[in-house]
Amino acid sequence: MPKCTLNGKEIEVAEGTTIIEAYKKLEEDIAHYCWHPGLSVAGVCRLCMVKVEGNPRLQIACNTVVQDGMVISNQDDEVKEAVRWGLDFHLINHPLDCPVCDQAGECGLQDQYMKFGKYDPEMAERKVKKSKVVDLGKRVVLDSERCILCSRCVRFTEEVSKTNELGIFNRGDHSEIGTYSGKPLDNNYSLNTVDICPVGALTSRDFRFKQRVWFLNKKQSVCTGCSTGCNIDVYFNKEGVWRFKPAFNAEVNGHWMCDKGRDYYANLNPYETHVEGERKDKKVKRIPVRLLNGMKGSEMINSQDLAIEVGQRLKELGGEKVALVITGQQTSEELEAVTEFFAKDLNSKNVFYWVNNKENFDEFDGILKRGDENPNTKGALKTLEKFGLNQTWSQLTDGIEKGHIEMVLVLGPENQQVYPDFKTRVEELSKAKTLVWTTACLNESLDKSNVWQIPANTFVEKEGTFINHAGLEQKISFITDLVHNAFDGVELARLMRGDDLPEEERFKNSPYKRVNNEFTSIRGDL
Repeated sequence: MPKCTLNGKEIEVAEGTTIIEAYKKLEEDIAHYCWHPGLSVAGVCRLCMVKVEGNPRLQIACNTVVQDGMVISNQDDEVKEAVRWGLDFHLINHPLDCPVCDQAGECGLQDQYMKFGKYDPEMAERKVKKSKVVDLGKRVVLDSERCILCSRCVRFTEEVSKTNELGIFNRGDHSEIGTYSGKPLDNNYSLNTVDICPVGALTSRDFRFKQRVWFLNKKQSVCTGCSTGCNIDVYFNKEGVWRFKPAFNAEVNGHWMCDKGRDYYANLNPYETHVEGERKDKKVKRIPVRLLNGMKGSEMINSQDLAIEVGQRLKELGGEKVALVITGQQTSEELEAVTEFFAKDLNSKNVFYWVNNKENFDEFDGILKRGDENPNTKGALKTLEKFGLNQTWSQLTDGIEKGHIEMVLVLGPENQQVYPDFKTRVEELSKAKTLVWTTACLNESLDKSNVWQIPANTFVEKEGTFINHAGLEQKISFITDLVHNAFDGVELARLMRGDDLPEEERFKNSPYKRVNNEFTSIRGDL
């Protein structure tokens, strides 16, 4: 493995490593715009300049491979001057939009200028004006004036999504990013172009102008949109959850995630939110209101009292008169806790697995999205195997029809949108004398006199384990409390068993920052 010296520090790297990769490994700052670790090398921004001892010319770090014995520096005055000039040229036509730009606070351009720029501009020419608020597709908006032509977005559509919607058009200082005629940017990975845009040129139609990023907290979790289990960063504050972005995991999702998985953030909030899932002239109203109290038929009741009463009723009936329905949406810990309560405490083998879209489970889009739209299908199957349970769905419906099964408890599903047979299952299960449904979202089909609803925590409000399609176990951690009187499956099992639930466990402290821009979820059309 070649060894080199970077800014006076010796480092050993793998064969074929570029200088910029060595800088990143050493966690040393180096200017760059066009380079991205998930894309091919373009070498167009010319900012990652370094001085290599013995070479009379400055080199770009992104396209220069480390050789054994190299002595490299980006601290030389010649390098610093070259980078300042590079930044000056990049910003010749860039508008002074920072106060109104949605990228402010997480802008690579701002960061680069503060780290490597701080020069007095010498360009007196008028800036070239270009189009603003350009509709590239249903999710992405372009401000051409801000674009510095790093080509990251173009390379993404060529190399990752392989949909080729984007290109660089015109010449000279009139060059700009755009879509090919009749081919809008509408692929299921389009918002990754927003993530990798180093300036505020590409913005998310849904997120723009909703929050300033410095009012948001960020914590890592796992996307529950399918069985891939992409690692994500959850952005939130006291007003709720505002967006998901991919977190790098070489084993699972690399640098990317799909747009469909990003949409699920709004399902977590306890209030109704408007999400622009289509073009602005066809706004979609999504996300049902979260259940804020327990509901016993049409009667509102304290959710903890309701959970305790459910446990008492189940114990009174016990055996084969009670049944549990699980899905691949809960954590392994939740599934095991509630299943154990039924199998051991209630002495019931009536545990049934509700499978959604089984015929699509093997589908794969070739990038990340899988047909199994549950985060923990393998966890559900593992739980059934552990307790030796293999009941079929027809045994459940027959037992209800014949009156053998009098009370049914359903865990979830949290994401109702991926269960197209939701209403059908409610109709089947509500034929039992009592149906108890733990749910994170309201659903009109559950509005029946014999249906009791217990509010359930979403994946950002609990901790546990998801097992993805490849059998990889991934831990999720508590992020924030959105509904105080909701429960996860482990807590529900404890309450039904009759155990106390300590108050400090119920109300975990959320690491909120102070937010002054209230009511930002209310806004006009773009």
